[in-house]
Amino acid sequence: MLNISRNPLNRTVDFSSFKALERVSYRKHYKHFNRFLIAFALIFLIILFLPWTQNVSGKGFLTTLTPDQRPQTIQSPIPGRIEKWYVREGDFVEREDTILFISEIKNEYFDPNLVERTGQQIKAKEMSVTSYEEKVKALNTQIGALANERSLKLEQARNKLLQAKLKVKSDSIDLEAAKTNISIAQRQNERTVQLESEGLKAVTDVEEKRLKLQETQAKLISQENKLLASKNEVINAKVEINRIKAEYTDKISKARSDMFTAQSNQFDSEAQVTKLENEFTNYSIRNDLYYIKAPQSGYINRAIQGGIGETFKEGDRLVGIMPAKYDMAVETFVEPIDLPLMHLGEKVRIQFDGWPAIIFSGWPNVSYGTYGGVVVAIETFISDNGKYRILLAPDPDDYEWPQDLRVGSGANTIALLEDVPIWFELWRQLNGFPPNYYQPENKVADAKKK
Repeated sequence: MLNISRNPLNRTVDFSSFKALERVSYRKHYKHFNRFLIAFALIFLIILFLPWTQNVSGKGFLTTLTPDQRPQTIQSPIPGRIEKWYVREGDFVEREDTILFISEIKNEYFDPNLVERTGQQIKAKEMSVTSYEEKVKALNTQIGALANERSLKLEQARNKLLQAKLKVKSDSIDLEAAKTNISIAQRQNERTVQLESEGLKAVTDVEEKRLKLQETQAKLISQENKLLASKNEVINAKVEINRIKAEYTDKISKARSDMFTAQSNQFDSEAQVTKLENEFTNYSIRNDLYYIKAPQSGYINRAIQGGIGETFKEGDRLVGIMPAKYDMAVETFVEPIDLPLMHLGEKVRIQFDGWPAIIFSGWPNVSYGTYGGVVVAIETFISDNGKYRILLAPDPDDYEWPQDLRVGSGANTIALLEDVPIWFELWRQLNGFPPNYYQPENKVADAKKK
């Protein structure tokens, strides 16, 4: 009975006798529901063009604004053994208050008088340095005396050399005179012999002249010997000068060698003194490290190393401390796709765990819904959780954060961006696109100026 032929069935058959068919044929088909659907579609279409504020949300926790205000642990720079505790967990300590006392566990530091004995070694070495200084001064004086003595000796030897040279000249003149005398004696002898042959001179005169010639010859030989002796004296004077130079050069060189040796020992002793002073300072500082003190005022959170007699290595954590004064901040994390949208000075809304996001009149001065924050630091390297870390400080233009907030509690953050139509936001979410990239107004103005 589909009623699809060209001959309508209702013209040939009377349906009035069929009650069920009458009810179906003459009933209004969902008229009100259709109107509802049309109205809903119109309302939904209008809603799609309403404005929507884009946002970047994040999940984080409370921390402090500066690293020195965050919870920290106190370590010992030296290994040791716990001997005595001066605090309990939860106690408030001031800066430089003693927390615990430790003792030494290395055998090279067991001597309780190590610092005093190191000081005695320093004094002994300082006296050794003084001794070497005096020895250097004495050797310098000796070198000066040897230099003066060498000058006098050389002057004396040069005088002898000069005397020998003058004597050589004198003997040379005497030798020339002797040669002249022998020439005269030879001529006189020859004339006497000639006169004697002529009968004018006696034989005695000839013998006298011959004797005088022989005496003159003897004097000539003697004078030649004297001249050679004088020349030898000149050579001996020169040799003496060289000997004096060599002798005093050797003495002065030996004295200088002794002086350099003394200076070397002096410098070595000074180096040992410096090393001992360094050790003395290290030992003194090490003695002060036996008392573990608070680096700043705060509360003792937990004793990581407990008991008495427990040993630990250098750098091991001993006590956890929370600074008493700190500036609260929020450490939140955003997706890498949202990182380009965050800028220093950006305004962010924060909802703290345990603090209602809806305002309650029964909590005056406490319930504001969300609190304001300002971006003060943006990490440039991704964190272990696959997100980027952002640090938020309280907004000075907004309400103050609650005083009862504690470091470590959770917080949700929302950074408001541009106003866009709802249809655009739905389209962006469906396609996985980032929110509209934009720059803050001050940065845009700076860019235009450039």
